[in-house]
Amino acid sequence: MSEQSGRVRFLTVLEVAEVMRVSKMTVYRLLHSGELPGVRVGRSFRVPQDALDAYLRSSATAFVDDEGSARREERRTS
Repeated sequence: MSEQSGRVRFLTVLEVAEVMRVSKMTVYRLLHSGELPGVRVGRSFRVPQDALDAYLRSSATAFVDDEGSARREERRTS
């Protein structure tokens, strides 16, 4: 669980980008569009770990390949 003693863990844009294996610019686009919730602290953004986890869960869709095996595919953002 990402919360310890009722405390929320906040990630930097760089940490989110590394987890998602995307560029920082992609994370900024998700934040500015409101697709990924975040908190602005001065000129920086922080993303709650729970919000990132929820975004990744909702972005993944299950599908069946040609051989009938279930696989997961992440939704692409523009």
